[in-house]
Formats: sequence, structure tokens, C-alpha cells
Amino acid sequence: MSLIEFISDSAPHPLQVVEDVASVNSWAFERSGDDEITILVKGRWSDYQICFTWMREIEALHLACSFDMKIPEARRAEVQRLIAMVNEQLWVGHFDIWMQSGLIMFRQALPLNGGLTATTLQCEAMLSGGVDASERYFPAIQFVVWAGKTAREAMEAAMFDTEGEA
Repeated sequence: MSLIEFISDSAPHPLQVVEDVASVNSWAFERSGDDEITILVKGRWSDYQICFTWMREIEALHLACSFDMKIPEARRAEVQRLIAMVNEQLWVGHFDIWMQSGLIMFRQALPLNGGLTATTLQCEAMLSGGVDASERYFPAIQFVVWAGKTAREAMEAAMFDTEGEA
């Protein structure tokens, strides 16, 4: 066995790092297999189901953050316009709408090619990035879905930041 083989064999599984992050934060989680873990995180607007998947074939750690909001068929086109506007604002990750189910999720991947190991900081950044983006844009999606607003109106409301407390 060469030194390179020994190093790659001894590297922790990327999902073990994610599991450690969940444990330290006392978040409920479930391993549904060797290559998938789901974490439940309580947010301000919703509870977020965050699924990390180790994708062996492309050597990437994938995150999918979803929340409980199904988009009715009649509002899907406007939500798609909103998602496109939101994605223009994001530097890392993106939102998707699954047209068959009407489910929205934030997705991101961390390439770990060549035996690289995910760090705690990387996994925490992915997780907080998914929750932060979902928290920021959840109200805008609600404006489109339940208040009948246009994507532009909802985006303007989402980009409005308040400071201080009343």
C-alpha cells in the first residue's frame, strides 16, 4: 500500500463530519444510508429539512435544503420567475423548483475530488448558507404563492433590510 492509498483510506467519510456538526448543535438527524444524512433545523419562518448526500461518482458532498411549502400549479410560473431573480443574487448555491411536486429547495455541492476531506467549517458554511438563503427568501415565496404578488414585488420586499428594533 502506498502512502497516498493509506491517506485516502484513513480520511473520514464526509457525512461523519456532517453528523458531528449536527450532534454538536443538538439537531435531530437521521442516517438513511451510508451516503445520506437528513438534519432538521428550526428556522424563523419554517423548519428546514437539510439532506446531505455523498455522491461517490462525482466525489461531491451535496446539500439540499427544503421547507414545507408546496407551490400550487397556478402560481408555479410566477415562482419560477422569482427563483430566477433570487438565483441572480446568490454567489454560492441556488434554488430549484421541482415542477412535478411543486417543492422548492436550496441546493449546493462541495467538490472533494482526489480524496479531499470535508472540514467542519465547510460543512457548517454549507448548512448555514442553505438555512440563511431559505430564511431570507421564504417570505418572498410566500408573497407570490399566498398573497398573489408578482415576482418583482416579492423580490423588492425580500431585498428590503430593516435595522434595529421597534
